[in-house]
Amino acid sequence: MFAEIAPRYDLLNHLLSMGIDIRWRNRTVRLAGDPAGQPILDVCCGTGDLALAFRREHPAAVGVIGADFCRPMLAIAKRKAARLKQASVYFIEADALHLPFPDNTFGLVSVAFGLRNVSDTDAGLRELTRVCIPGGRVLVLEFTLPRIPLLAQLYRWYFHRILPRIGQALARNRQSAYNYLPASVEEFPQGEAFLQRMAAAGLRQPKAFSMTFGIATLYCGIK
Repeated sequence: MFAEIAPRYDLLNHLLSMGIDIRWRNRTVRLAGDPAGQPILDVCCGTGDLALAFRREHPAAVGVIGADFCRPMLAIAKRKAARLKQASVYFIEADALHLPFPDNTFGLVSVAFGLRNVSDTDAGLRELTRVCIPGGRVLVLEFTLPRIPLLAQLYRWYFHRILPRIGQALARNRQSAYNYLPASVEEFPQGEAFLQRMAAAGLRQPKAFSMTFGIATLYCGIK
């Protein structure tokens, strides 16, 4: 599914969110804090936007690695890094449930709009935590559903009626990727339920930062 939509992935991210996705990533980078010179890992990195944002914010970090199992997405990420002359951002093909890194490797470990696509949420959180150093941070940026009644109603209408039609029209694919998007968001644990999952994975002081009236949420925890 992701391989099919890769060529139009960035265009649709910006179009369907009206460009707000860029602000979400930038705020994630600011809230992440300083990795104190330690390397950074972005899992399910897609076309590399968050990994590249981390490099811009933390030029002194030892290295920034983006990992994804979708090769066409990684090809786009690598071209972006080359165009931006970011040679110290590395992109590798890897499974989020079996990351090819030793325990306690990264000062920051992030995943943006990707954990709900992993087949086992709790195992994914444990793997993110495993490769994070003690005292390091794990960050999960994910779509959520607004709780303000009128906004929630309007958002669900857009999410189910408008977004899938635009997405399928501009990024035709056989997997109904833009019908899958709202379905997967609604099934994913949100708010306090997700913070409990983070704590169970070994992360302390889990916090949630709501963005754009609750359309997205950044979850942060310390190993």
